[in-house]
Amino acid sequence: MVTDEQNKLMQDAVTKASEQWKAAFNSGDAAGCAAQYEPTAVMHARPFGTFTGTEAIQAFWQQLIDDGFSDVDYIDPQLKVIDATSAILTSGWKMNKAGGTIHKELWVLQDDGTAKLREDDFEAED
Repeated sequence: MVTDEQNKLMQDAVTKASEQWKAAFNSGDAAGCAAQYEPTAVMHARPFGTFTGTEAIQAFWQQLIDDGFSDVDYIDPQLKVIDATSAILTSGWKMNKAGGTIHKELWVLQDDGTAKLREDDFEAED
């Protein structure tokens, strides 16, 4: 069972990390995006493919940034705390040239109190 304190800690950590990811993307900083993932994270970016590890994930985001994608925003995000160290975020999303669904962002609390993405599963639908 997750205590109220653990729930708030997870929600705050995920909210901060998610905002840092969005700020990095919107400023064209692919390395900053990749920094929000664990070193061995797995990202399923439909229909583009699966990317494992921060180097491959950074390259994916860099390509999108280079192609002129920007201004990402989440639409009606839902955050569910699973346990004292993990939470799942789901949301719609949009940016200047695309939109879609975040099926699952698995955020995990790190030893330093920050949250990082272990799994990222999203889909571009338009």
